[in-house]
Amino acid sequence: MDNAIAKATRIISEGRRIFAFTGAGISVESGIPAFRGPGSVWERYDPRNLDIDYFVQHPEKAWPVIKQIFYNFMGSHAQPNAAHRTLALMEAAGHLDCVVTQNIDGLHQSAGSKRVHEFHGTASRVVCLGCRHTMPAAEADLSPDVPRCPLCGAVLKPDFVFFGEGIPADAYEPSSQAARHADVCIVVGTSGEVMPAGMIPIEAKRCGATVVEINTTPSTFTRSITDIFVQGKAAEVFAQIRLPYIDRP
Repeated sequence: MDNAIAKATRIISEGRRIFAFTGAGISVESGIPAFRGPGSVWERYDPRNLDIDYFVQHPEKAWPVIKQIFYNFMGSHAQPNAAHRTLALMEAAGHLDCVVTQNIDGLHQSAGSKRVHEFHGTASRVVCLGCRHTMPAAEADLSPDVPRCPLCGAVLKPDFVFFGEGIPADAYEPSSQAARHADVCIVVGTSGEVMPAGMIPIEAKRCGATVVEINTTPSTFTRSITDIFVQGKAAEVFAQIRLPYIDRP
């Protein structure tokens, strides 16, 4: 472990074009359960509530589950952890180009990151299925069983990618660009199984980037593209990666 952290620290310290690719694992230490695996969200809730066709046909069934998962808990309890904060400090110091995240929890922004490409959208906004008006979720009336657009009365939907929807171009294109130009890709807390998101680190590797992976267990990346694998919880590992341009106690 110490040897892997030392190697990861050297590679990150020497990197000139670095981006981070994060998944649910980085937010587990903030109290947000992963969507897959033991104790995950989909062990407790039916994933079809996030299928776009089911949602359109049965918003009165899907919305109560969505509110319980993404707004009643995530919106009021989860806070950034040391991993989120370290990435924000790296960006502020000019040593991290951006974060590409599969997460919809907004914790990178809460930690201070400015350049965040939300590959799967965000729970912090809602969008009208009728007129396509978007607004912050905090300003929308989510109290009815089926929240509706204040402009046209159509059903509101969280502005993240449901099963059956495509990846937003305004997230995919800059994420792919970051991968093509990076010399270091830091993979944090993701299994690499969700596509097409999982292609971003692969694209970075193909274009010559060194891949540093931080995960509690090996992923699909570990034996295929990862150069340095640091096994452990994200916040605990980042606390041990001492970078010369970040002042921490």
